[in-house]
Amino acid sequence: MARVSKKTTRGRAAPKLAKVERGELLTLLDFVRYAVSRFVEAKLAFAHGTTDPVAEAAFIVCEALHLNPDQFEGFAHARVTIAEGKTILDLIHRRVTTRKPAAYLVNKVYMRGLPFYVDERVIVPRSFIGELLDSHFGGDGEVGSLIDDPTAVERVLDLCTGSGCLAILAAYHFPNAVVDAVDISKGALEVAARNVGEHGLDERITLHRGDLFAPLDDRKYDLIITNPPYVDAEGMAALPPECRAEPKLAFDGGVDGLDVVRRILRDAPDHLTPDGGLICEIGRGRELVDEAFPELPLLWLDTEDSEGEVFWISAADLG
Repeated sequence: MARVSKKTTRGRAAPKLAKVERGELLTLLDFVRYAVSRFVEAKLAFAHGTTDPVAEAAFIVCEALHLNPDQFEGFAHARVTIAEGKTILDLIHRRVTTRKPAAYLVNKVYMRGLPFYVDERVIVPRSFIGELLDSHFGGDGEVGSLIDDPTAVERVLDLCTGSGCLAILAAYHFPNAVVDAVDISKGALEVAARNVGEHGLDERITLHRGDLFAPLDDRKYDLIITNPPYVDAEGMAALPPECRAEPKLAFDGGVDGLDVVRRILRDAPDHLTPDGGLICEIGRGRELVDEAFPELPLLWLDTEDSEGEVFWISAADLG
């Protein structure tokens, strides 16, 4: 990726942060407060693993100090060394002046409590599907469960895998399944391979480079999961700088955002077992999807932070 200049791409001067003198910031909370003030002042966008400036600041501080996010509360009033403080301030400065997602600055993001490596070759993972695997695929007679027995799932496909995080979460959730993960980007698959290896899942997850189902021949799956590109042309033009730092390929869904979704729905029936199903994230395009596919009985699924951004459809209903 090209070096970020001291000017933004639109010619405005990059924000300047006032120098912090030694002893002015002491504890983790001090640094979080300072970061929040700078982030709000710079009008940053938050959609990359954190949803607000406080969570983002805490994430950056913890990563700089090699702490798990769950440990923040226990160390909130602990003092930071001078060297550690410099590291934190550097990350805050870079976040404000480059507008890169914090996940790129520390090369890490957490999903469902698990760490994943990320860099500019992949979109920063923030899919709702990980939560839905836990809430709707638990089995044991749970109300709303879409798959009765997770241990009976033998084959899972993750389309547009990116960093591989959903494939890895699926491998953990369906302990007897082998997982195929597909992406068209060589760089994304390199990141995915690193994550698969770090989670010790090389023998259960196979990565494929290609366009959607193209590299899979006639293989069939009990479950297909996908978080494809779905941003429409208007949305692409309005992306904040943080999102423009991510691969365009991971966002661009064509004029109405449904180019890739249409192809997935068209070809998925050929790759699902009779009792299988497809779960697909579509962002805020529910109305467009319902209008484009009025004949399909899509089941829209909600999470703690989303409403109607992910749909499920069974193989039987896809035809």
